[in-house]
Amino acid sequence: MVSTQAGAGIGIANLPNQRHAIASKKGSNYTIMLCGESGLGKTTFINTLFTTTIKAPKTYKRRFNNSTTEKTVEIEIIRAELEEKQFGVKLSVIDTPGFGDYTNNRDSWMPIVDFIDDQHESYMRQDQQPQRQELSDMRVHCCLYFIRPTGHTLKPLDIEVMKRLGTRVNLIPVIAKADTLTPTDLHKFKKRILEVLAAQNIMYYTFPLESDDEASTRRNMNIMAAMPFSVIGSTDDVLTADGRTVKGRQYSWGVAEVENEDHCDFKKLRQLLIRTHMLDLIHSTEEFHYENYRRAQMETRKIGEAKVKTVTNPKWKEEEEALRKRFTEQVRLEENRFRSWEQQLIAERDRLNKDLEAEHSHIKALEAELESMQVGVSPKQRK
Repeated sequence: MVSTQAGAGIGIANLPNQRHAIASKKGSNYTIMLCGESGLGKTTFINTLFTTTIKAPKTYKRRFNNSTTEKTVEIEIIRAELEEKQFGVKLSVIDTPGFGDYTNNRDSWMPIVDFIDDQHESYMRQDQQPQRQELSDMRVHCCLYFIRPTGHTLKPLDIEVMKRLGTRVNLIPVIAKADTLTPTDLHKFKKRILEVLAAQNIMYYTFPLESDDEASTRRNMNIMAAMPFSVIGSTDDVLTADGRTVKGRQYSWGVAEVENEDHCDFKKLRQLLIRTHMLDLIHSTEEFHYENYRRAQMETRKIGEAKVKTVTNPKWKEEEEALRKRFTEQVRLEENRFRSWEQQLIAERDRLNKDLEAEHSHIKALEAELESMQVGVSPKQRK
């Protein structure tokens, strides 16, 4: 390695400043996916995380009205532009309303998995075009999977979904509504979750702990030790017993503070998502998850060849099943109607045959009577 002379130098050391200026001007795309059952505080969490209303919370009436009882998993995209100290971030929040809300949740994860794959596919197709100046990038950089605070262990649905998500996206398990568990129960619940993740070989987001800076190393170890993160979401200001105004939830026994590390891991999770590891989440999506998808597709497809879509959306399956049942019922009704017509035609045929036989017998009788009359007449009478 050749080092330059001491003093003013030639300006190589200014490269980080140049990169900072370019990055500040260009900004960044950042996509977060929220996955989990309804009622776990996903909307409240994302609004608390960015200290602004990214998504309007659902009211009780809107959540449980008749229009939302349809058994479907939808993909809802919320976009926002955030700016802090002249650095802009184009934020996309992907919500999955309807997931895990039904007794039979078979294949309910397919719309979520398909959406993640479709974003990789879209970016790969754009990257293969001659003009690549303005690429639309909606690749999911991290998925926050909200776990219901049962205090026991992960449900089979949680295990199945996280197995599929962990190989496609930076998966971060989150225990919702941590204020409903005691510290002891929460610690045991975290331990059980980690044991299940290890036993089921479920991949989740990790990052290098070691750093050149000792303080950064301690901070990374502190953040990683909190996995899976327990959170409390609240956008309300409440007054604590010592006179402080904080974000939290008021109870008869006191206040559960959102940013108090003794109460939950919200502050550590926010550090991970925004302050310390946002760039690592973006780069790991680019260099690991996207490259894995791209490699797998290029091994089985020609360049420019369209991806073969398999119809696995549970909503389509339900519609197909409903159409099949309706068609089968319609066929059954038509068969019954034709069978009834057939029976009527057979009965009418039998009646006509009987009438014909009766007429035939009557004609035979008349012929016999005529012959007998002819036999009884003498030849003279005939003359």
